[in-house]
Amino acid sequence: MAKTVTLNTPLDMHLHLRDASMLELVAPLTAQTFSGALVMPNLVPPVTTREDLIAYKQRIIKASKNDAFEPYMTLFFQQYSKAFLEEVQDEIIGIKLYPAGITTNSETGVSSIDSQTLRPTLEAMSDLGIPLCIHGETNGFVMDREKEFMPIYESLAKDFPKLKIIMEHITTKEAVDLLAKYENLYATITVQHLLITLDDVAGGMLKPHLFCKPIAKRYEDREALLQVALSANPKVMFGSDSAPHPKHKKESCGCAAGVFTAPIALQVLTELFDKHDCLENLNAFVSENALKIYDITPPKKEIVLEKKAFQVPENYSNDTEVVVPMYAGETIAWSLVSL
Repeated sequence: MAKTVTLNTPLDMHLHLRDASMLELVAPLTAQTFSGALVMPNLVPPVTTREDLIAYKQRIIKASKNDAFEPYMTLFFQQYSKAFLEEVQDEIIGIKLYPAGITTNSETGVSSIDSQTLRPTLEAMSDLGIPLCIHGETNGFVMDREKEFMPIYESLAKDFPKLKIIMEHITTKEAVDLLAKYENLYATITVQHLLITLDDVAGGMLKPHLFCKPIAKRYEDREALLQVALSANPKVMFGSDSAPHPKHKKESCGCAAGVFTAPIALQVLTELFDKHDCLENLNAFVSENALKIYDITPPKKEIVLEKKAFQVPENYSNDTEVVVPMYAGETIAWSLVSL
């Protein structure tokens, strides 16, 4: 009899769904396997008002075509008044801070991240219990950008001890080490950063569909990420950072940054945890830790996976969009058998 695994209420706590025809293509691919997802606000223009937030959530729900899926919404960080945050707090579970120009659609992000400049908004968030989610990179040398951001995380953690801070898509040993130092620091980890290093992206022929920001790092960084994820460390949770771009924008000069993993994330994670004999910890990583960190109650969903070969499609498409997933055309060891 084939080996099976049951996941309860899986969550993706860092997801890009885009908008318009791309949203219509990719939203159902997450909604069919996840109970909920934390949706990033870096549209063009970014989501900064209550009206835009509600309208975007309605578009996501319509595109998802699945009643058992909750899109958890975020606002794009700017200086917000406490009165505004009180008005909108029931509509969001976090605010996402992007350093200006550091990644896709972040041109209107924060140009100077320091406690004094951001204090009014961060104090209001702290008082209201709204988590701060951060893309933690500087604009320095690409392999050092996350490492160079660590003092900023430390400063914020010390200056706002009641503020829950999520270090998004961490990629370095330094970020893992920092988790244990401050009670109010947490992190998301992606599929790709548990599996690849920079060698996989650019060590031979360039693989554009593995290029993302933060870029994959060194072997010792991957090992540190694996240790906290596989051990069910309560301060880390799964966030795919699944970031769809049209095929022609990935396979071109000026390759867009982002790895599209949404349709295969649970299968690949199950294969990884099985390989390391840690399947008993998988549900903590993909569900239980996030439930506690964000204090949310998503729709109940049970996903059954079977150790049975599955060939990843070459692409996913609709009438206007074509997106290539990670491991396109390759065979992975686990399949979805029951939703």
